[in-house]
Amino acid sequence: MPFSVLIVDDSPVMRGFIRRVIHFTGIAVENYLEASDGRQALSLLRKQPVDLVLTDINMPGMNGEELLRQMKFEGFLEKIPTLVVSTDATEQRIEKMLQLGARGYVTKPFSPEILRERLEAVLKMDAVLKMDAPEETNHAQ
Repeated sequence: MPFSVLIVDDSPVMRGFIRRVIHFTGIAVENYLEASDGRQALSLLRKQPVDLVLTDINMPGMNGEELLRQMKFEGFLEKIPTLVVSTDATEQRIEKMLQLGARGYVTKPFSPEILRERLEAVLKMDAVLKMDAPEETNHAQ
């Protein structure tokens, strides 16, 4: 099933690299969106639903931690699976990002194989969570 991905990173080169790696994984992405910081990402997310967000942490303007915090605050955005891709590999930072709702973490620099593994893990986790979620019913009369 094709889906859409938002890549959030202040480096256009890194956004392009991530996009190419996703393409080579064979994951059927129908639509790629890109943002250079968290503020731009939130603006896009409010207008266009996506199935997956990949975000850096260290960006000017709104960083990735603030982005995850705001996504958590705006309940409907919290459900979007998010993978953090960052140079910041401290245990404290990784734990903080996972507490804020990230479903996985990739440390830069990374190999395409590592990103593929993490993407697959996040997507499988999301599929399991959707299967376990109770069905929403419409009670409107």
